[in-house]
Amino acid sequence: MERKNILTGSPWEDKMGYCRAVRIGNIVEVSGTVAIVDGIKVKADDAYAQTMNILERIEIVLKDLNVSMKDVIRTRIFTSDITSFEAVAKAHASFFKDIKPATGFYEVSKLVAPEYLVEIEFTAVVN
Repeated sequence: MERKNILTGSPWEDKMGYCRAVRIGNIVEVSGTVAIVDGIKVKADDAYAQTMNILERIEIVLKDLNVSMKDVIRTRIFTSDITSFEAVAKAHASFFKDIKPATGFYEVSKLVAPEYLVEIEFTAVVN
């Protein structure tokens, strides 16, 4: 089966040896993704805005692979603050309310930098 890697140009892709997403056959795995915290639209204390930013950006990554959010069968949500559950759930539901992928929500001690409250991984299967 053909493998297609989606790279974003991040210096970490070579430093760490990873890519944003990989598609092999009808399976797509998307790496853990954090928000682009700009301090204006997406702030370090706004879990809802961070989650929306992640979901909007991943929707574009999936389109580059000819995949849609409707093909997502699993999300794994990591947060450094479990009390953000309601805000994260509201944003997640704005994309997945009718799709309903299997989802896990996990509190971790830290993410890669203190301004990140949320990181999400995605799995999609294309019909």
